[in-house]
Amino acid sequence: MPLSLSRRFTLGGIVFAATLPILFLHVDYQPAVSLHAGGTSANVKLSDVMVLLTVLAAAATAARRGLAPLRRGRPIWLTEGALLAWIVAAVFYPLASTRAYPWRTHIVTAGEFGEYMLLAPAAVLLLRRRADAWLAGGVLVVWTIAATAVGIAQWAGWSGLHGWGAGHRQPSFLGTHDFASLSAMTLGAGIVALLWHVTEKPLRIGAWVALVTGVVGFVLGGATAGIVGLVPAGIVAAAIAAKRGLVSRRALVATGAATAIASLGVLALRAGDFNQFLRFVGAEHRQSSTTANIQTYSQRTLLAYIGLRIWLHHPVIGVGWQGSSDPSSFERELPAAHRRFPHVAQIAFPSAQHPYGVQILYVQALADLGVIGFLLLVAVFAAGVAVALRRAVREPPDIAFAVTLAAFWIVLSLGLWSAEGLVAGIPLDALTWLGFGLAAAHTAHA
Repeated sequence: MPLSLSRRFTLGGIVFAATLPILFLHVDYQPAVSLHAGGTSANVKLSDVMVLLTVLAAAATAARRGLAPLRRGRPIWLTEGALLAWIVAAVFYPLASTRAYPWRTHIVTAGEFGEYMLLAPAAVLLLRRRADAWLAGGVLVVWTIAATAVGIAQWAGWSGLHGWGAGHRQPSFLGTHDFASLSAMTLGAGIVALLWHVTEKPLRIGAWVALVTGVVGFVLGGATAGIVGLVPAGIVAAAIAAKRGLVSRRALVATGAATAIASLGVLALRAGDFNQFLRFVGAEHRQSSTTANIQTYSQRTLLAYIGLRIWLHHPVIGVGWQGSSDPSSFERELPAAHRRFPHVAQIAFPSAQHPYGVQILYVQALADLGVIGFLLLVAVFAAGVAVALRRAVREPPDIAFAVTLAAFWIVLSLGLWSAEGLVAGIPLDALTWLGFGLAAAHTAHA
C-alpha cells in the first residue's frame, strides 16, 4: 500500500502541528508570565500553553472517539506512570532527612516534566488520520529549514540570536544541543521515508529536503552526543526496512552517506574541543586555556564524577528530584572532586552561583532518583523500543512507517540524553515523548 497525501485535516491535528514549532523554540524567545503561590513561583511559557492546548484537544478527541488507540502503548503508559509517580515521591521523601531540600521549587519542574510526558498519549489520540500525521511532518520539516537557515547565517558571522561566531557550532533559535535534536529528528524522517520508497513526488521531494536540511542543521548544532544516537538509530531503521524486504542499494547508500556526513561534520566542527580533552587526559601538552577556561568534555567528566559520588552516598533512592543541583548535595563532594581533577578550571566546578547540574541523564537519574528511579527510566525506554520494534515489523506499511520513525527518535534521544541532564520543558523532552507517542500511534485513516 503506497504512502499517500490527503488534505482532510482535523482540528486536533492542526493544534498538534501548530504546537511543534513552539516546542522547538528556546525559552528566551517565548512570551512568559510568572505565577506565585504557596511560597514558590512558576514561569508559564508559551510552550506550556501549547502543550496544555494539545492535551485538551486530545481529551476532546478521546471524549468523542474513545481511548481505544491507547491500548497499543500500554507498556509505555504503565512504565511512564511508574516513573512519574517515583519522581513525585522524590520531591517529598528528601524532607524526611533534611529541611534544606527546596521541594517547592522542584515540584514545579517535576510538574513540567510530567506535562511533557502527556505529549505521548496526546500524539496517539490526535494522529489517527494520515493527513494529520503528514501535516505534522510538513511543519517539522519547514521549521527545521527555518532553524537551519538561521544557523547558517550565524555560522557565516551573524551575531543575532546569541550566535557563537563565524565558523563555530551554532544555537539557531533553540540552543546548540536542541538545534541538533530538531535537525536529527527531521533527518530521521528523511531517512525512513527513503527506506520506505515513498512514491508520490511531493513526499519524495520532502524526504530529500528533510535529509539535506537535517544533515546541515545537525552539523551546525555540533552535538557529539547526537552522533551516539544518530548512528544506532540509522542502523535500527535500516534493519527494520530489511526485515520488511524494503532495502534498496540507493536507499542504503543515501542513509549511510547522510549519517556519515552528519557525524564527520560534527567531529570536524568540534575538533578544538576534542583537542582540549586530549590535553585534559594528558595525551597532549596542556595549555593555559586547558586549566583556566571551561572545557566542555573535561567539565562533563567532572560533573559526572560528582554525580556518581552523590549516588554512591544515596544508592537506593537518591537525593531527590533535581537534588544533585542543590549546594546541599554537591558541596560535600567538591573536596574529592578537586583532588581528583586538580587541573580543571576552578570556574568549571559547580557552586551556589553556578549549579551546573550533572548534565548526563543517566548519571543524574542515579544521583536524584537512586537505582529505583534509574531502573524505572530504563523500563520506560525499553518499553518504547519494544513496542516500536514489534509494531514496525508487523503492522501495515503506513503504520509501520510512522512506528519506524518512532524507533529512530527513541534511539536517537538515548544518545542525545548522554549530554543533557533531567531538564524539564526543553526541546529534547519533546523529541523523547513524541517518539514514545508515535510508537503507539495508529495513523491508518485518510
